[in-house]
Amino acid sequence: MIVLRNITRALVLLIGMASAVLAGPYEDALPNFANDSYAETEAAIGAVAVSGNPLSIDVVEALRDGRLLVGAGQVFVRRTSGELVNAATGQVWGDQTGELKPVRVNNRVRRAVEAALGSLTLLSSDATKRLEAARAVFRSRDETALPTLEKAIAQEGQSRVRNVLESARAAILLSKQDALPMQRLSAVETLRNRGDQEALALLSNLPSNATSEVVAAAGKAADGIRARLAFWEAVQNVWYGISLGSVLLLAAIGLAITFGTMGVINMAHGEMVMLGAYTTFMVQEFIRSQAPSLFGGSLLIALPLAFLVAGSVGVLLERTVIRFLYGRSLETLLATWGISLILQQSVRTIFGPTNREVSTPAWMNGALDVGATSLTYNRIAIVVFAFAVFAILLLVLRYTSLGLYVRAVTQNRRMAGSMGIRTSRIDALAFGLGSGVAGIAGVALSQIDNVSPNLGQGYIIDSFMVVVFGGVGNLWGTLVGAMTLGIANKLLEPYAGAVLGKIVLLIAIIVFIQRRPRGLFALKGRAVEA
Repeated sequence: MIVLRNITRALVLLIGMASAVLAGPYEDALPNFANDSYAETEAAIGAVAVSGNPLSIDVVEALRDGRLLVGAGQVFVRRTSGELVNAATGQVWGDQTGELKPVRVNNRVRRAVEAALGSLTLLSSDATKRLEAARAVFRSRDETALPTLEKAIAQEGQSRVRNVLESARAAILLSKQDALPMQRLSAVETLRNRGDQEALALLSNLPSNATSEVVAAAGKAADGIRARLAFWEAVQNVWYGISLGSVLLLAAIGLAITFGTMGVINMAHGEMVMLGAYTTFMVQEFIRSQAPSLFGGSLLIALPLAFLVAGSVGVLLERTVIRFLYGRSLETLLATWGISLILQQSVRTIFGPTNREVSTPAWMNGALDVGATSLTYNRIAIVVFAFAVFAILLLVLRYTSLGLYVRAVTQNRRMAGSMGIRTSRIDALAFGLGSGVAGIAGVALSQIDNVSPNLGQGYIIDSFMVVVFGGVGNLWGTLVGAMTLGIANKLLEPYAGAVLGKIVLLIAIIVFIQRRPRGLFALKGRAVEA
């Protein structure tokens, strides 16, 4: 075996000596990696990238990953499997006998590596790789990639990839010292059409030798991009506000039912949200271990279970504690606050104090790009879900006997009781309905917030603000209140900050309630108007 190994190495050396006679740019550049000079390493990267040698991409990727080794005047690539490959010949070298050192890199070398990888994959058959390569060249603005860029643009068939390729070419031409004014004007137009923050940065940092015509065109394009970005930033803040409003709607809509029907200040309402989130966690854990193929529908399975769990706890709470405290608001508030602490500690004892992972199904991953903003699918799903829950509750309260009884008790409890409605039973069912809705709100919140024993505490105060602002017991008021507070909060944050923005909103609500104590949409009825 030793003799065979020596013969193999001798043959490899002979091949290397023969190839040295016919050495090209690739072979000439490799020894520079062994010189321990950042400048020579950077030059070697450029020469290897433009050489056309099929081993080029392996060498550059190895340098990026710290797997390019030098020793005894030769360059080797260490594969992920651990075996050594001679960078000059592509032959497996076998056991390493001498001392090999990784080629040193700095930030300048890393930028050169990124640019070289972009150039090497611009002509890939994989559209995703071409797109990533074009983005890498755009960031690096490596002039040596320009010929490859032109060739890639000429043969590119996908418009999305072509646009990024043209942006990369424009970025290079705009910063290229010997570029013609017409080339730069064309680049300015391309970057204006791109219209993002990176394009704005390029247009704001022109080379010193740019003509006045180019400077004027770039300034006009930059102003247009700033106006466009300001518009899309406002759109994004409104979307964030709608998203926050949908979360507040989910958290507050159950509270609107219980608070409106019984006038109970339920400080344990946030814990019903928390129970729904932990139900989702338990459903996903069961599916992971017993039926992994059903994981994509785990949230749909968790919805009815979360409703039943939180609703059952709500009915039990009403039957055992709250029914004995009607008409005593302070005692009810203190009792439900104590119950919230008990529920938190119970969950903390069972599941531990740390956050629990609730995964997002594959169909909720990703984002929808609209203009210069991005709408994540999980947020879109929560907004749609919140409005669906709102619509279903409206139908239940409008077209079912339970809804009729709840509305009657809400508007005039004594009159409803005198008409034969069992108000105590309606109280329990309404409390269970409100708690169940809070449970399914927890399913949605598990996708955007940490599932922990304190999950509900972050939403209870905002939920009461939404209910009081919109009008106690009025679902339409809850919807308008949630969306108003959500959008106003997100529009204030860029100027006042998150904390100060909430304070400003709280003061505004206090002033508003002083003028309209019943909120935006006051319920009609003898009792509520008394």
